Order: sequence, then structure tokens, then C-alpha cells
Amino acid sequence: MLEVSHEEFESMVADGLDSLHDDMLSKLDNVIFLIEDRPADNSPILGVYEGFSLAERDIYGYGEEPDRIILFRENLLEHCADMDELIAEIRITLIHEIAHFYGISEERIHELGWG
Repeated sequence: MLEVSHEEFESMVADGLDSLHDDMLSKLDNVIFLIEDRPADNSPILGVYEGFSLAERDIYGYGEEPDRIILFRENLLEHCADMDELIAEIRITLIHEIAHFYGISEERIHELGWG
């Protein structure tokens, strides 16, 4: 498994977000990005979107907790063979989870090559 500190990983995620096109990020509203070591169920997923997609925002009310995009650090480190692959996979995972925010289905995400 790759050795990357929490601080270094956070910086890589920030760089990944900075690398995304402004149009992709411009409509993100009330969404926070988090890093956790592993999901509670210990599944091998790399990231997850928790919240209401734009398609569901009509049921979204005032005072809602922020939606969350979580990247799972240890799963990503185990999944990647080297730092270049990790950087690419962080970016792909961010795109994948942001796509869920926009209401894009898992199947369509895979058709587009985003995960």
C-alpha cells in the first residue's frame, strides 16, 4: 500500500478539485468534501455522494445539512500502484461523485468513463 500522510492526501484532493473545470463546480451548493480512512461497512468503495442530487432538490429544504462527498483514503491508497495512479484516481473519484450530485446514474457515469 502507498504511504501518504493525511495532510499530503488532503493536498492531493485539493489539487484534484482545482484541476476540475469551473463549470463542473459552479452549481455545487451546500456540498462539503470529506476524507475518511474507510467506510463504516469496510467496503472497498473509493468514494461516495451522500445527499440530494440536483434532480431531487425540489424536496431540499431550508436548513438542510450539507450534502457530502467522501473520499476513502485507505481504499484509494490500496487501489493504486503509484503516486501518478493515485493522483488520477482521486480526480476520477471526485468527478464520479460530483456526477451523482448532478443526478447522473451509475450506469451513465461508467458509459462516460468516469468511474
